[in-house]
Amino acid sequence: MPMRRTAVSADLAELWALRTRAVRASCATHYPPDIIDTWCAAPPPATLPLLVQAGGGLVAEEDGRVIGYAILNQETGEVDAVFVEPEHQGRGIARDLMQRLETLAVARGLPRLFLSASLNAVPFYERAGFRSLREEIYSHRSGIGIRSVFMEKPLARHA
Repeated sequence: MPMRRTAVSADLAELWALRTRAVRASCATHYPPDIIDTWCAAPPPATLPLLVQAGGGLVAEEDGRVIGYAILNQETGEVDAVFVEPEHQGRGIARDLMQRLETLAVARGLPRLFLSASLNAVPFYERAGFRSLREEIYSHRSGIGIRSVFMEKPLARHA
């Protein structure tokens, strides 16, 4: 299994490039090319460095290269991102990162995790214990609406 560590600010450009490759490869089965092109052309959100600086980012590395990452907003419980390099998908890396985010959320006392899942990612999140609450159009900051599913996972309370 790849090495895991907390993401740091120096990782941001690499994380965003990985995200773009993953969106292009994984979302092509569920979204038209023009939506993917606009989605991928958007710069990173202003919240990304803040979430990483707050300790909510986890990275999977192999041979010194980032091959996956996940980001949690530790204040709200929103899963901001879970991405794995396309050639490393199917190895359990995203599942492991999600389990680690959940551990982080439980340690913070959060009651639930929630997210807006791209259509291709819904089965992954369902296997991770999330339930679909509603289909929605996610208003992307690039100005497009992306079909998605709002999902949540209640967390066990640990005293």
